Amino acid sequence: MRLRDRFFDLHVHQHVQKIVGDRIRRAGQKDPFGVGQAHSALGKAYPMVAAQVGRATWLSGDAFGLADCAAAPALYYANKVQPFGDAHAAVKAYLERLTARPSFARVLQEAEPFFRLFPQE
Repeated sequence: MRLRDRFFDLHVHQHVQKIVGDRIRRAGQKDPFGVGQAHSALGKAYPMVAAQVGRATWLSGDAFGLADCAAAPALYYANKVQPFGDAHAAVKAYLERLTARPSFARVLQEAEPFFRLFPQE
């Protein structure tokens, strides 16, 4: 569980933060090279996630667990900055399973008024 938690922190969420942070920078202070690196790193992380979630319903097997709790926000926002699309169908399906869980669905519903603050491209 700790390994998966760190994976999502370091190999997904950190790169999402780089992309989102760049979106709110002033003109002339953007970091296209760093953003490109972040997109590339996400492109490498997605197949690793797919390998894990393609074997079972949840990261730890058939039971939802803490690793899935760690994955949910990281993947939710990763999909916003670099959509999974058909190339990463297993990750997309996993996120759909996560968002269908009543607890996560409730979090998303309660956060909905604030989604307009998320910096779009």
